[in-house]
Amino acid sequence: MDATARGPASGASGTPPVLLVDGSSYLFRAFHALPDLRTSAGFPTGAIRGVIAMLRKLAKDYAGSPIAVVFDAKGKTFRDDLYPAYKAHRPPMPADLGQQIEPILAIIRAMGLPLLVVPGVEADDVIGTLATQATSDRRDTVISTGDKDMAQLVSDHVSLVNTMTDTRLDRAGVMEKFGVPPERIIDYLALMGDSVDNIPGVPKVGPKTAAKWLTEYGDLQAVIDHAADIGGKIGESLRESLDQLPLSRELTRIRCDLILDFGIHDLEAAPQDIAALRDWFERLEFKTWLDEIGSGVSEAGAVAVPVPRDYRIVDSEAALDALVRELEGAALFAFDTETTSLRYMEATLVGMSFCIEPGIAYYLPLAHSYIGVGTQLPFAPTVARLQPLLEDPGLLKVGQNLKYDMSVLRGHGIDLRGVAHDTMLESYVLDSTSGRHNLDDLAERVLGIRTILFEDVAGKGANQIGFASVPIEQAAEYAAEDADVALQLHRALWPRLEGEARLRAVYQDMEIPLIGVLSRIERGGTLVDGARLRAFSSELAERILELKERAWSVAGEEFNLDSPKQLQAILYDKLSLPVLSKTPKGQPSTAEAALESLAQDFELPRLILDYRGLAKLKSTYTDKLPEQINARTGRIHTSYHQAVAATGRLSSSDPNLQNIPVRHAEGRRIRQAFIAPPGRRIVAADYSQIELRIMAHLSGDAGLRNAFAAGQDIHRSTAAEVFGATLETVTDDQRRSA
Repeated sequence: MDATARGPASGASGTPPVLLVDGSSYLFRAFHALPDLRTSAGFPTGAIRGVIAMLRKLAKDYAGSPIAVVFDAKGKTFRDDLYPAYKAHRPPMPADLGQQIEPILAIIRAMGLPLLVVPGVEADDVIGTLATQATSDRRDTVISTGDKDMAQLVSDHVSLVNTMTDTRLDRAGVMEKFGVPPERIIDYLALMGDSVDNIPGVPKVGPKTAAKWLTEYGDLQAVIDHAADIGGKIGESLRESLDQLPLSRELTRIRCDLILDFGIHDLEAAPQDIAALRDWFERLEFKTWLDEIGSGVSEAGAVAVPVPRDYRIVDSEAALDALVRELEGAALFAFDTETTSLRYMEATLVGMSFCIEPGIAYYLPLAHSYIGVGTQLPFAPTVARLQPLLEDPGLLKVGQNLKYDMSVLRGHGIDLRGVAHDTMLESYVLDSTSGRHNLDDLAERVLGIRTILFEDVAGKGANQIGFASVPIEQAAEYAAEDADVALQLHRALWPRLEGEARLRAVYQDMEIPLIGVLSRIERGGTLVDGARLRAFSSELAERILELKERAWSVAGEEFNLDSPKQLQAILYDKLSLPVLSKTPKGQPSTAEAALESLAQDFELPRLILDYRGLAKLKSTYTDKLPEQINARTGRIHTSYHQAVAATGRLSSSDPNLQNIPVRHAEGRRIRQAFIAPPGRRIVAADYSQIELRIMAHLSGDAGLRNAFAAGQDIHRSTAAEVFGATLETVTDDQRRSA
């Protein structure tokens, strides 16, 4: 596994954002959103499950980000002093919800997440203050909340994410949703008031009126100054409410200047308390989460405890001799490579790590290069010394994503043999849907270990260095941990897999042997005619320009075809095309499905669809694929992933060769650029209508069974019925539709 493959799940190039969670918001939303879940003894668990599930998801989505969970404290706040009737109409907390608060707080503490509860203020104020501190530190903040009041905090450095609706709001999003920018949200809320919090506003003023006034006059004070100019009953309501509007504004304003006992730099996660989590998940009967923690046991069934670490650097011939002797005598050893690149065709070795017993691991630096670099054994003789061990099929190895290491070693003339286990595949075969199967996630999920991240040793963003520049002492801790954790994971996962005969057979007879097959296929690569793709790209550019100019002609003006807002204005405001569907925010849709419907009767939507299709082909394939041809081999080298798709099929990336289009003539021309070398041919093999054959077998349907027995093309037969045609006259497009 390449060192650079690890790091924040978001893959952000810069410093990970600070993540501030509005726990109070999610507490009530989870309670009302989820069904009435209870333990067998009748204890309510819906809110607990909802809040903890949300936190687990956020921790994965924002791996590497400091996370703090903020809850309202019990008792009154400064807002009650300002306005004694504040939140006076709120009903008391439901008893079933009240019982769930302490378990939620206890589980959050056991997860190691900072839990913030500040008396005298609300969670919003704590979040606002921390977000302001982060912005002063030039650090981005993501606030996880479902509270619209938080929109006032959005800025160039602060955004909102709502896990329950899977939406995110930046400055543009706030403007689109509310009709006013973030800095006017306080005025917007003050005008509307809030019946839930009993904040007085202007009676009869809703979102549209509030946004309209603020757009027209500027801010709340300007609206107050122009109150006499607003007519009708709504104007009367405004004038009758003038005295209370400053108070309403103050009640809705989130304080960002609290004096706190902690700051943004104190939001450090603590180690998870696995025993406490296990206890809570047992009591609350959260079986799936309990199973994840329960997998962190020894083969004897004892609870996993932190293993003392003894990581050693191999920097002398004597140390290398001792390591080789240990590896030769081991029943199984874990190993990992550290390299210069994620791309296996370009990566070269920087170092290797080995582990025979949990907690004792070795790092062998080979090619670190920086001023003052310490002692390293000579590269070529040392690799040659290890080659017999790595190629010996009788010396059994385990690792994480060993296909990568196999490909890298092949680049150094080493054929890795004796791969007995791969922890990524052990986890995947046990449960393909349990989450991601990378080393860091597995270590935390199975062992309760938070691993050293690549960013921790190599830095972040533009300042990140290559692994060869990482000081050997730091590199040793990171790399040796990889091998150590891989061995511990194997010891936790293999007993579970070994006990499931059918899963064990899939793992041992299919997945493990496939590692070597896929590595050879990847390194063999795919021959692509780059000149043909570049010529087609130029042709597409001309056709795209023609479509753009034709669209401008039909619209009667030039506009950005890639802008949904401009397209929306042209289609629905200027041309008054019928609105057949809307976005979740109520705007007329410009999505493909909506345009397909409109294109049946109007020219411009069809032009837009054709433009989008050609533009995607150009940017994704004809422009990009030639750039991915390896200069040394003249081929494209993708990566095939065994442990991504939950269904068990392979996936492809960098580039994705499974999505090369085929349904249209332009897509087929791209496929024609994938060629065989002189004297060879490309042969395609596929299961023939396998899903329908399975359906025929399971259903026993006589029509399907007879059709297959007669050797008929089921899709063509169906198309003949649907389109009233004969088998001979059915077109390929009609067959695909069927």
